[in-house]
Amino acid sequence: MADPTRAAAFDLLSAVLDRRRPLDEALDALPALAPRDRAAAHRLAAAVLRRMGTLDAVLEPFLRKAPPEPVRHVLRLGAAGLLLLETPNHAAVMTAVALARTQGLAPFAGLINAVLRRVAEAGVAALADFDGPRLDTPAWLWASWGDKAREIAIANQREAPLDITPKAGNPTPGGIQLPTGSVRFPAGTRVTDLPGFESGEFWVQDAAAALPARLLDARANERVADLCAAPGGKTAQLAMAGATVVAVERDPVRMARLQENLRRWHLRAEPVLADASDWTPAAPFDAVLLDAPCSATGTIRRHPDVPHIKRPRDVHVLTEAQDRLLRAAIAMLRRGGRLIYSVCSLQPEEGVLRVATAVARGDVRHDPFTPTELAAVPEALTPDGNLRTLPSLWAAQGGMDGFFAARLIKT
Repeated sequence: MADPTRAAAFDLLSAVLDRRRPLDEALDALPALAPRDRAAAHRLAAAVLRRMGTLDAVLEPFLRKAPPEPVRHVLRLGAAGLLLLETPNHAAVMTAVALARTQGLAPFAGLINAVLRRVAEAGVAALADFDGPRLDTPAWLWASWGDKAREIAIANQREAPLDITPKAGNPTPGGIQLPTGSVRFPAGTRVTDLPGFESGEFWVQDAAAALPARLLDARANERVADLCAAPGGKTAQLAMAGATVVAVERDPVRMARLQENLRRWHLRAEPVLADASDWTPAAPFDAVLLDAPCSATGTIRRHPDVPHIKRPRDVHVLTEAQDRLLRAAIAMLRRGGRLIYSVCSLQPEEGVLRVATAVARGDVRHDPFTPTELAAVPEALTPDGNLRTLPSLWAAQGGMDGFFAARLIKT
């Protein structure tokens, strides 16, 4: 019989690995599934993507020749069940064989059965034979992360917790209060089950993702722009501070989501559907927050598809777009106005090098963050006064996303 969870997980893997489609996008495209099956399929596919290098290394000794890619996907799903998700041996092997048959791979059912039985015999101890962090990280990312590569890769092996930003003055709906003001729940928590979700008492936002808007330090009645604003968490932070916020977003679907979120959170901002790189406001802003589109390599814990769909050439294309957005953001500021530039990327090309390029043009100066401003997370303050969080920070508490942020002042 067909197993809807494993069939959906197979579809997710095929979308990410064969067509380089983002995991969340592939998840949204799945046919109707029971919520439990959908969540289980996502968890299984994410486990494979997170540890794929290690799983392939475990499988390799039991394969005489490379199987077709769809067969490899089935083997990966079976091995993930056996070694990572504590699926009983018999169930993991039999469901993988059944999946092969339903996917038109019946000629390989015997191979899949034999290989996974060998993996089951080896057990979880087989994982200790391999350098998992290194195998699970593409070489170009490992090299770019320098002496932090191993600790980042280890952090990326773990599923991320759920962080929320509560509205000011509202009681915390359980969870662990973090030093930065975010509230943390264990990985796997369903946000819709938390009290206060429907009434808009908080929004989902990683602890690191909440820092750029706080560092902008928006003040009451200031005119502030949030560029590339969807889904709206940073817009909400700025509106909550009392600023008059203009939220600029170029994607109509994402803009609709932003507006729906703001309504649920009972917060106001002026929506502008436009490409921020060529939009001109009616009057200059006091402050601008630019959380630019990026490679998202700082969010691999939450998006384990990133190492599989991103390539070094993608970073080059993104840096060109980031420079355009920075030029536009600077042009929107009044003299003396401040700009926070941030990316959820660990790549230096998208962070400190983009800021250096902007400063070299001569119309802004770098304004370093102070230890007081980052007192809640002092290890994130770089020697040159920027914000740099890593997935390995706060490891005992579950880590955080990798973010870069810098402050510029218009001269």
